[in-house]
Amino acid sequence: MKQRIIGIIALTLFSGLIFGQGTEKTTEFVPSGKPLLKIFSNFHNDFSDNGNHPAFEITRAYFGYGYNFSPFFSTKIVLDVADPGVGKLHQTVFLKNALLKYSNNNLTVNFGLIGLYQFSLQESFWSRRYLYKSFQDAYGFGPSADLGVTGAYKINKMIEMDASILNGEGYKNLQSDSTFKTGVGVTLRPVDGLVIRGYFDYMPKYAAQSSFNTFIGYAKDKFSLGVEYNLQNNHNRVNDNDFSGVSAYGSYRLGEKFEAFGRYDYLTSNKLEGSTTGWNVSNDGQLYIAGIEYTPVKGVKIAPNFQGWDPAADGQPFKPSIYLNLQVSF
Repeated sequence: MKQRIIGIIALTLFSGLIFGQGTEKTTEFVPSGKPLLKIFSNFHNDFSDNGNHPAFEITRAYFGYGYNFSPFFSTKIVLDVADPGVGKLHQTVFLKNALLKYSNNNLTVNFGLIGLYQFSLQESFWSRRYLYKSFQDAYGFGPSADLGVTGAYKINKMIEMDASILNGEGYKNLQSDSTFKTGVGVTLRPVDGLVIRGYFDYMPKYAAQSSFNTFIGYAKDKFSLGVEYNLQNNHNRVNDNDFSGVSAYGSYRLGEKFEAFGRYDYLTSNKLEGSTTGWNVSNDGQLYIAGIEYTPVKGVKIAPNFQGWDPAADGQPFKPSIYLNLQVSF
């Protein structure tokens, strides 16, 4: 029933609004495109009772191309090259985006293998994906891209709505089935610099999975601060596998090229009947990040920073690390 209601809202947004958009364009348009590149790398040193563990990494690289057919229609294809983190493979390649986009006045519709609205606002506030994933992405609340259709409509300067109908498996698992994930979100901007967002999605079959998150952020002049709360019931459609958490992050611009930043995450899972710990205790815990970001030129970011993980499991030690992260993009 929940999925049907969300689906109706989503379809209304996609179909009802698109016919209300004007198509007149007075300026002459010239079709054009450009390549896309983004590389994440780092040097880090993990400290433990067994000593230091230094390492160089290239954690991710995005290669793509975007093309504008008209003032309203565009396309984008992006390849994601990353360390799989398991097995003997050093790098794997996934198709991250392959989409058609329609944008006209206050309406935007994306179709294909697309980026999602679920945590895109939070990720933009954190703004350091090259250093660490945003909360929902890092802890498996949902993928950053998926097959499906999304739509967003800006009602006025204060209110924007978005909806999605998705395959639900993420861009790394493009299997076809009859189960879809549907979601709706509302973003409010009541005053200059302040943004408030609420989002809910639902995925049926077996134990139905549902996600809920709220976010409030403020960015003005040199200062930004964001706080989010996330809850997911029946994670991966396993009954009673619920987990939740908060993430807070902020930054302060120290000059034209320098910015100080910090972040705190807290992830916890519920206890199943007969258990004394959460079902996800091996991944539960608290994350601490603090550092300085240096932007010598446009497209290059360098961030020396401290990262610490405090596991929730009893007897597990605090895990401190020193990082030097680098992002190159154009």
